Amino acid sequence: MAASRSNVDEIRNRVILQEFGVRNVHTTDYPGNYPGYDDAWNMQKFQKNFRIDIVEMDETTMEFDMVGIDAAIANAFRRIMLAEVPTMAVEKVYIYNNTSIIQDEILAHRLGLIPIKADPRLFEYRNIGEEGGEEEGTEIDTIQLQLKIKCTRNPRAPKDSSDPRELYLNHMVYSKDMKWVPIGNQADVFADANIGPVHGDILIAQLRPGQELDVVMSCVKGIGKDHAKFSPVATASYRLLPEITLMETVEGEKAERLKSCFSPGVIELENCNGKVIAKVVNSRPDTCSREVLRHDDLKNLVKLARVRDHFIFSVESTGILPPDVVVTEAIKVLMSKCRRFLNELDSTEVD
Repeated sequence: MAASRSNVDEIRNRVILQEFGVRNVHTTDYPGNYPGYDDAWNMQKFQKNFRIDIVEMDETTMEFDMVGIDAAIANAFRRIMLAEVPTMAVEKVYIYNNTSIIQDEILAHRLGLIPIKADPRLFEYRNIGEEGGEEEGTEIDTIQLQLKIKCTRNPRAPKDSSDPRELYLNHMVYSKDMKWVPIGNQADVFADANIGPVHGDILIAQLRPGQELDVVMSCVKGIGKDHAKFSPVATASYRLLPEITLMETVEGEKAERLKSCFSPGVIELENCNGKVIAKVVNSRPDTCSREVLRHDDLKNLVKLARVRDHFIFSVESTGILPPDVVVTEAIKVLMSKCRRFLNELDSTEVD
C-alpha cells in the first residue's frame, strides 16, 4: 500500500525521535525516489529555500541558523571551520636559556598552544621548499615573539611573609610577558594591530629566584588539519531544530509533569477557563532528552521530531578571529573547493 503524501513529507523532512530509536535519519529526497516529487537540483529552488539567520553574536561566540541544506554540506562546513581556516601560531621555539623546572620540549609545546592575535589574511604561507627557507622568515610570512624574564627576590617583602607573590618578583610567567619583535617593516604595517597573545593571563611557568627564561618564537600561517594549534575555533558544532507537537490537550497535573520533562522555556502553562493547560511556546532550547517518553501516561500525548534541513550552528572562537570572520572564511574555503572540483570535471571532459 502506497504511503500517503503527508507520511512521505514526514519521512523526507523530519527526523522522528521514538522511545527506543530514531526514525528517518537518512536523506531520501534524491531524484526518482518518490513518485510525484521533483527532486532534481534546481538553483532557483535552492536560492528560495536557503537562508542564514544570525541569532546571537558577541566577540567570541556566535549562534546562527543555516536552513535549506543537506547534512553533508552542513558537516563539511563545520569541518572546514575546525580544520581549514588558517591562523597564525607558534611554529618554532628557540630556547637560549631555560633554568626553570619545565623541560624545553614541554615549554615549547605550551607556547605553541597559546593563541596569537594576528590576522592571518595579512600574511602568506611560509615557503619551506626553498633551501634555507625553513630557518629564516620574512615580514610577509613570519611573526617573531620574545619571552625574556628572570625571577628575583623582592627587597621590599615583609620579613614574616611566606607568600611567593610578596617574596619574589616575576615568579609567575604569563602569556602577557611574550613581546612582539617586528621583522622588517612590520612595525609600520601593523602599527595598530596589537600583535601578541589573545589572552594575557595564560600561565606558562613558575620561577624561583635565579631562574630565568630567554626564548624566541617564530609564528607562521597554518591550518588545523596540520596541527590543532592552528584551529580558529574552540568549538564548532550544529544540531537540528527540535519540533515538539502535542497530540491532544494536556491539562492539570499532567501538564505540570509535562513541563518538567523539557528544558526551561519549552513548555508553558496557561490558564484557560479555570484549567491549567500545557502549551509549546518555544521548542528551540530543548535538548531532546526524551525524558517525556519515560512516562507511560505522557509518551503518547507528545510527538518529538527534528527538522531535517534546519541546522543550528554554535561557533566559539579562540579569539584569534571574530566568529563572523571565521564563518565567512569557511564559506570562502568551501567555495574554492567547489570551484576546484568543477575545474577538475571540466579538464577531465576535455581529456
